[in-house]
Amino acid sequence: MRVLHFFKTYYPDSLGGIEQVIRQLCVGTARLGVENEVLTLTRDRHNALLHFEGHLVRRVRLDFEIASTGFSLGAIGQLARLAKQFDVIHYHFPWPFMDLAHFLARVKKPSVVTYHSDIVRQKQLLKVYQPLKYRFLGSIDHIVATSPNYLASSPVLKRYPGKTSVITYGLDKSIYPQPEPALLAQWRERCGERFFLFVGVLRYYKGLHILLDAIAGCPFPVVIVGAGPIEEELKGHARRLGLSNVMFLGALPEIDKVALLQLCYAVAFPSHLRSEAFGISLLEGAMYGKPMISSEIGTGTSYINSNGETGLVVPPSDPQALREAMLHLWQHPELAADMGRQAEQRYWELFTADKMAERYVELYRSLRRSP
Repeated sequence: MRVLHFFKTYYPDSLGGIEQVIRQLCVGTARLGVENEVLTLTRDRHNALLHFEGHLVRRVRLDFEIASTGFSLGAIGQLARLAKQFDVIHYHFPWPFMDLAHFLARVKKPSVVTYHSDIVRQKQLLKVYQPLKYRFLGSIDHIVATSPNYLASSPVLKRYPGKTSVITYGLDKSIYPQPEPALLAQWRERCGERFFLFVGVLRYYKGLHILLDAIAGCPFPVVIVGAGPIEEELKGHARRLGLSNVMFLGALPEIDKVALLQLCYAVAFPSHLRSEAFGISLLEGAMYGKPMISSEIGTGTSYINSNGETGLVVPPSDPQALREAMLHLWQHPELAADMGRQAEQRYWELFTADKMAERYVELYRSLRRSP
């Protein structure tokens, strides 16, 4: 079986959560006999074809962007040509150009959309895009929600009850690098024996301004890993608050990220808007057996982090509640350790890449059998 994935960004240009999911899908389903390719856009004028972890990445030049949506005339032709060679086309939503490309390329093969997130921020442009969005989703054979929480809370997904199911994200711990003791010691010396950790792209919906407000005057350190469009704004906010207990490390290689996940006391994940549909780095915290603190925003974050079991869930945009939750874990290390153990157990029960791959392969096969 051959499956073509289509999304606006992918390795090596971008290392975000959706890219990680596509990566895990390609690696996991390949073990079950699926041949995957990824069609994506790039600013790179070279290396149109790349081999990555057993699958081919086809990169088409990005022509221009409107409201963070990449457009590429070349991608339409590529999609039309490639769709004839594949058994299933797997789209990753949201990406408005993808909807348009699907129709212009006249794709007739079985199709599935993984619905990663509602469009939350661009409300005016959404009014213009909405007819295309509904026509696209209506034309697709099957839609996958990434958590029962998101399926229950998304007004868009509620329009398609007959062809929507839930397949949660999954991670393969074995493909993560294992840091050497010397690297762990290096980070332990730099960050201390106990610290809260945030990992992710520094975007508006991550709620890091809330985290900074929450830790003012607190006794514990916070380490922030990641770069992004609001990095300087956050650093300025930390300076205005006079914070000496926060460390911005910027983007790091994966092996350093893993070292910090292994060393941290707990994971703080303060995303406060529904743009945070799941939280891959939150799931990585669970995978490494760490207690978590997150906000209740009606998405997959509260499916990963079960309140009172694997960590604590607080109201969004509430620095006081976030501070109290962090202090509670900090002051009760036995509780934190127990929650971390339960978080890892929940990962193995629900969120492995093998489980995700098996369910997607079942879906692909069912689409091929459909008349």
